[in-house]
Amino acid sequence: MGGQVSVEGVHVVVVGGGFGGIAAAQQLRSQGFSFTLVDMRDAFHHNVAALRASVQPGFAHKTFIPYLKTFGESFVQGRVTHVDTERQVVIIEGGKEIPYTHLILCTGTDGPFPGKYNTVASYQTGVQKYEDLIQEIQVAGSVLVVGGGSTGVEMAAEVKTQFPDKKVVLIHSHAALADPGLLSSVRRQAKEVLLEKGVELILGQKVSRLQEVELNVTRRNTVLSTDKGVEIVTDLVVCCTGQRINSAAYASGLASSVAEDGALRVNSHLQVEGHSNVYAVGDCANVNEPKMAYHAGLHASVAVGNIANSVTGKSLSSYHTGNVTMLLAMGPDDGVGQYNAVRLPRWVVTLGKSKDLLLWKSWKEMQQSTT
Repeated sequence: MGGQVSVEGVHVVVVGGGFGGIAAAQQLRSQGFSFTLVDMRDAFHHNVAALRASVQPGFAHKTFIPYLKTFGESFVQGRVTHVDTERQVVIIEGGKEIPYTHLILCTGTDGPFPGKYNTVASYQTGVQKYEDLIQEIQVAGSVLVVGGGSTGVEMAAEVKTQFPDKKVVLIHSHAALADPGLLSSVRRQAKEVLLEKGVELILGQKVSRLQEVELNVTRRNTVLSTDKGVEIVTDLVVCCTGQRINSAAYASGLASSVAEDGALRVNSHLQVEGHSNVYAVGDCANVNEPKMAYHAGLHASVAVGNIANSVTGKSLSSYHTGNVTMLLAMGPDDGVGQYNAVRLPRWVVTLGKSKDLLLWKSWKEMQQSTT
């Protein structure tokens, strides 16, 4: 992380306390910067483990780590509604303003529960919501997972592993499963694991009128149909599609720098187009690579390093995308993935990610203990 630099008069605001946000905040603190971390929740959510929390009783509390205990008065809870780049302030719902000399935007992506939990609420409320979903799954005889990207693949595997006697069906609009950035052999392997576990697959089809379906609630013998006329009868529907970039905090204040998908256009230094003191990190940065916690952490290092460089007059560092590294946890007992474009053995992924879903890493990053 480097030594401390002269930081007098510098105050960095970090908007969003996901993986990129907490990495940035910790690095700012280690270099002696004054900073404020802002998030709508009161706890960091390790959503890499959210799907396990949806099926395993008592697990969800491990996935929420309170900000206040780690960051103290450098943390502010609230929803950022506007970034005023002229006055250099961020405005929180209710009118509170926080001035900055430098800004790091880490607003991430949003999507349907249980994969995402982006709500202004206490973490205890979040824990209970996951426990409630477990109860719904427990009483359902069958579960339909909609979406066969990486989240859907992991969700179907988690449900079938925890509840092997339940009928689990995954429907996906494409023929290949998981993230397109993965090697085709890894994507085929993900399909093999699901079939081995007994998950039924409906590929190349979509659920019709999904917006009318009640999600995450058991309704026995609900009849759905696909766009190709196939009828599906299920007790519970879990949606794992529809990820979108959280742009509400900056959509108006940085409108000229927002790409079509809501991400912020950045240069190689991760500076937002047209704003040398504003950086975008993680999912909200318009960088051509899979949206992953791992990448958000790499972005954070570049952004904080460049703030330090700009303060000391040094040249800025560039971020370079590399070969895709991605691990899919398919229940605690299996997994598939690749490291730098090389497919890994399933047992390596199982040991490296699937067993504990890297929870230890976030608790260590937040300098807290689960006990």
